[in-house]
Amino acid sequence: MQLLYQTHSPFARKALVFAHEAGLADRIEVIHHETSPTRRNEAVFERNPLGKVPVLLRPGLPALFDSDVICAYLDTLHAGPRLIPAEGEARWQALRVQAVAQGLAEAGIAVRWETVRRPQALRYPALRDGYIAKLVSSYDWLERELDTEAVHVGHVAVATALDWLEFRELPGFRRGRPRLGAWFDAFAARPSMQATLLSGETQD
Repeated sequence: MQLLYQTHSPFARKALVFAHEAGLADRIEVIHHETSPTRRNEAVFERNPLGKVPVLLRPGLPALFDSDVICAYLDTLHAGPRLIPAEGEARWQALRVQAVAQGLAEAGIAVRWETVRRPQALRYPALRDGYIAKLVSSYDWLERELDTEAVHVGHVAVATALDWLEFRELPGFRRGRPRLGAWFDAFAARPSMQATLLSGETQD
């Protein structure tokens, strides 16, 4: 398999960290691609009509895109404990944590558009502040609600989102949230995270 990837994408990294956690990383060739809404990458658009990474290329099968879909597929390929629980409240907890993490990354990207990526004359401070409020509310929710037992897809999604938010120096999660901070520091030390460190700058 091949993974169309970007070294500074929280979504692409989520898929790759998941692959490491599932013991599948050695079956995937990682191919870096720069993508941006303002800079079309034809090779990625050929495989994903949204023009975004990650995209998982499977020999003889259709490409898969969106990190959630890729993680769900990878979870069917290994013999270990499922990282996406199959049933019961464990499943819904993992998926709702994943949903919060997805929203964190999306809100962070929106904040960056309104602070550094959009031309200054076109920035909208009220929209920036609204997305920052989403970050803060989500941090508070994770401090209260994040389970810390067996690793699941939600943990992978949260860890990669929080690491990206720190990497981009966006409003942080540590102040007043000791439980979340301690959990993140422990997860960030895992081999899957250390093997996939963020690097690079967005190229608009």
